[in-house]
Amino acid sequence: MRSVYEIAKEIVAREGGYVNDPADPGGATNYGVTLATLRRLGLDLNRDGGVNARDLRLVSPEQAAEIYVSQYFKAPKLDQLPAALQAPVFDMQVNAGAHAIRILQELLGRMGHPVAVDGVLGPQTIAAAQAAARDPQLFVDAYGIARRNYYYDLADRRPASRKYATTRAGGKGGWILRAEAFISPRFHLSAAQHRARVAAWG
Repeated sequence: MRSVYEIAKEIVAREGGYVNDPADPGGATNYGVTLATLRRLGLDLNRDGGVNARDLRLVSPEQAAEIYVSQYFKAPKLDQLPAALQAPVFDMQVNAGAHAIRILQELLGRMGHPVAVDGVLGPQTIAAAQAAARDPQLFVDAYGIARRNYYYDLADRRPASRKYATTRAGGKGGWILRAEAFISPRFHLSAAQHRARVAAWG
């Protein structure tokens, strides 16, 4: 089994380097780390007395991985989830914050394990996830499909985000590929199915 640091390094690779996309509500990021995260942690990397975009540009891949593990894996208690589910929820936690847990909580409710949908991984959600994980791979697939649906639904509501879900040529965008990286191939959408799902976007 991959260590949490190996998973973090894979996430860093997926996130890439410095990006400041006006369409991204999270603002500028470097290896996926936001300026808000740096400020919350008080990381004045250039020691000029403030935390700003210059510090964000100085974040290294190794620092990003450390931030992910401490703030997006350990802090939200993802280590208490079934082992098979930790990597996909961790990846989504980095990508979308508490929505990662909300997606899990909504899924658990549909599976007959109703829990509060509050984005917090407390004892109730942890116990429900353990109970629902009789077939770990199917559970992981179900979570990945729910995550993929979340991305499509978000892009339905927010046209500016559609470029993350589909390419200019009509293929699967980064969000969809990222979700499907954790889904068994038999549950991947075909190119035709993806195009049908996004056809209404024009």
